[in-house]
Amino acid sequence: MCRFCHCNCLWILRSPCRSFHGNNRLLTSQIVSHYVSIIQNKKELPEYFNFASDVLDEWAQLEKDGRKPANPAFWWVNDKGEEVKWSFQELGSLSRKAANVLSEACGLQRGDRVTAILPRVPEWWLLNVACMRAGIVFIPGTSQLTAKDISYRLQASKAKCIITNDTLAPAVESVLPGSQFLKSKLIVGQGSRDGWLNLKELLAAASADHQCVKSRSQDPMIAYFTSGTTGFPKMVVHSHSSYGIGFAATGRYWLNLTPSDIMWNTSDTGWAKSAYGSVFSPWICGSCVFVHNMPQFKPEELRESFNLLFFSSYKFPSLKHCVTGGEALNPEVYAKWKIQTGLDIHEGYGQSETVGICANMKGMKIKPGSLGKALPPYDVQIVDDHGAVVPAGEEGTIGIRVKPTRPFCLFSEYLDNPEKTAACMRGDFYLTGDRGVMDEEGYVWFVGRADDIINSAGYRIGPFEVESALIEHPAVSDVAVVSSPDPERGEVVKAFIVLAPAFKSHDPEKLIRELQQHVKKVTAPYKYPRKVEFVQDLPKTITGKTQRNVLRSKEWAKVRQEQK
Repeated sequence: MCRFCHCNCLWILRSPCRSFHGNNRLLTSQIVSHYVSIIQNKKELPEYFNFASDVLDEWAQLEKDGRKPANPAFWWVNDKGEEVKWSFQELGSLSRKAANVLSEACGLQRGDRVTAILPRVPEWWLLNVACMRAGIVFIPGTSQLTAKDISYRLQASKAKCIITNDTLAPAVESVLPGSQFLKSKLIVGQGSRDGWLNLKELLAAASADHQCVKSRSQDPMIAYFTSGTTGFPKMVVHSHSSYGIGFAATGRYWLNLTPSDIMWNTSDTGWAKSAYGSVFSPWICGSCVFVHNMPQFKPEELRESFNLLFFSSYKFPSLKHCVTGGEALNPEVYAKWKIQTGLDIHEGYGQSETVGICANMKGMKIKPGSLGKALPPYDVQIVDDHGAVVPAGEEGTIGIRVKPTRPFCLFSEYLDNPEKTAACMRGDFYLTGDRGVMDEEGYVWFVGRADDIINSAGYRIGPFEVESALIEHPAVSDVAVVSSPDPERGEVVKAFIVLAPAFKSHDPEKLIRELQQHVKKVTAPYKYPRKVEFVQDLPKTITGKTQRNVLRSKEWAKVRQEQK
């Protein structure tokens, strides 16, 4: 687990304009009132719901009537000094134009699917909303996808349109012969390209007059490919209500957002975390979505962006709330952030299949290293292999109760994969596939993915706790822990370590012993890595998650070969 770079951070900052502050919570509660009624079992899901018309257009009307703070809805900058700001009214007008482009120029109909492989450019947000208005299923993809990845996604999704930029267009073209479902190609860029429609040109000529579809709450709205560390990615389908209403608790209770706030989420547009922090949660709360289009993460540019936002020094006086998710947060990172900023990091936990599951919510006592407590409406429990709830303090699988009532904000299905959809249910619970422990106060603690747990001489060891211990040592820049076969213990802990530059010249055997002793001191002695290998880098998924399964497979194959 990398020391800093694999936690996807989200920041909430105070706007310099704090007028209307007394009405912020009132306005937010008006937008999400049906959500509150649903989780309190006072009301069924509305038969019809569309995030564009029922949330975004409502904020636009409040803005027009002078009943909303003067924050923009969207604020985008890049490293070239370019800037885009849209009010909710401007977002509405431009997204209606984009919806007409999709329906008319691209020939798409309600229910069709669109794959959008774009970096953090303003058009991604326009197209996201445009698809809602037109009833088109939006399928985001990270711009790190290869031609092989793109081909798989086009076939699995049966997308009729692909939207990308100049950089990725050649990769798309290389797989077109096998993409029999594709009907149109839309490019986001300045120039023209043979066989492609140009979004900028079409937007300039499009009408802003568009009637939003009357979508049912359970109609499909968006689909994300999971970033799983094993097998081909599954296609997770969410409805207009599961994301469009379901993220109300995430925005209100975890992110602590109001209409006067600015939300900065550093996640890539291809990940479900962009839905968490860059679309639904902030806009449900009427907050401004801030985006800095950094092609690569650079701490210096991040600091400059804080200065751009509020002309502050490195102490960030306008920063009021910090959260993280994606990978469990090492306590060392939490402590260093607290020292630097004076603020806690509120860790949260969710999946592509869900909205926020657990979180350290504003006002809660934070236990560093914990995922926090269950977010409404989820009933989160730790269960055994048969779906039975285990006692507090006992390890099991993190599960969400789905019987007698299935939470409306859970995903609809894995598209065209009923076997996988059924396999994640056990008894009364949806199984996340993550191992965890719940303490007496209801706080959930992450142990590891179910297939990552190491069973050594009867001891069950989660890789995350060993990685967390190792990452505290200054020699460790990145680390992954997996099982290695052992004739006496069955399995032992092995650590693959990327060294910090200053330690690469150290004596390796002496450093290994030092690291082993460090782990024994920091955590239970039986968890120390009996095997250590120094590597240049670690295998990652395109979303930045360490592929422990790849390391584990290679390790077991190598040891078995040596034993022959």
